[in-house]
Amino acid sequence: MEIESLSITISLFLIAVVVIAFAGTKMARLADDLADATGLGEAFVGALFLGGSTSLAGIVTSVTAAANNHPELAVSNALGGIAAQTVFLGVADMVYRKANLEHAAASVATLMQATLLVTLLAIPLMAMAGPEVSVWGIHPASLIIPVAYFFGLRLVSEAQTKPMWNPQRTAETLIEQPAVDESELPELTSMWLQFAALAVTVAIAGYCVGNAGVSICIHTGLSESLVGGLFTALSTSLPELVTTIAAVRQGALTLAVGGSIGGSSFDVLVLAFSDLAYRHGSIYHALATRQVFVVALTILMTGILLLGLLRREKHGIGNIGFESVLVLILYFGGFSLMFFRS
Repeated sequence: MEIESLSITISLFLIAVVVIAFAGTKMARLADDLADATGLGEAFVGALFLGGSTSLAGIVTSVTAAANNHPELAVSNALGGIAAQTVFLGVADMVYRKANLEHAAASVATLMQATLLVTLLAIPLMAMAGPEVSVWGIHPASLIIPVAYFFGLRLVSEAQTKPMWNPQRTAETLIEQPAVDESELPELTSMWLQFAALAVTVAIAGYCVGNAGVSICIHTGLSESLVGGLFTALSTSLPELVTTIAAVRQGALTLAVGGSIGGSSFDVLVLAFSDLAYRHGSIYHALATRQVFVVALTILMTGILLLGLLRREKHGIGNIGFESVLVLILYFGGFSLMFFRS
């Protein structure tokens, strides 16, 4: 949906951003309470519920683009969203001033989430580089990705409840514990309904932001890969940024890291959904080398994040970890290279 008037586009963009900021902050608080009330843990709730719900706008944008025969835009939006959410952890690291965020939020569940993300990203990369195979226009990778995703979530859940090892505790390590007494929490059903309502609100606002971003960029003549990977991806990923920073500010660090990495893993599912919506064969073989570059860049960024979670540097450059610095440099450097090549 392209909006003709630039003034209406900008107004819609700003209103949607305000809605996302308001609803996203409340979602982060509710997700933290749900993690306490259900006993599922911040990492699992962040990965599945917070990460999945904040990805709804990106899903709608990518699936719509694929159905309208814009495969590069669809895939670039999904991949760009994953890269953006990795960068958001670097931004959140700047917000948390007590120590490096990856040090304070260390847990086996977050390590497994980052490993799962790298594993999931390798599947579409293999599909892009492999032989062109499809059944009824659907590549086998699109069937493997959901299976791998839910199997990975099961491993994350088991690691949360029955960890085989734990990170060494330091003075800066924030141990996950209920923020309030469970008797003080609202009724569980009411909490889920509130969370669902906020998720729908964020999804609609995020979709409006995505459409506004496309309308602003469409007249510039930039490639679909750049528009999708940078502009619409950043626009539809605003909910993740808001919820991540809100979670850090309220001290739910595992929820922040889990929501960001979990949202990225969920966005890999968007590639499978887009392949289902694209009716001209396998979407993985309708792509340019730019998408391979973005997948490789995202794997590299996630690998560095994983190294940071393992290294657990207490303080680094500008009081943020080395992984946050490198991720920010790689993100802006990589997309700058794509911009100047467009």
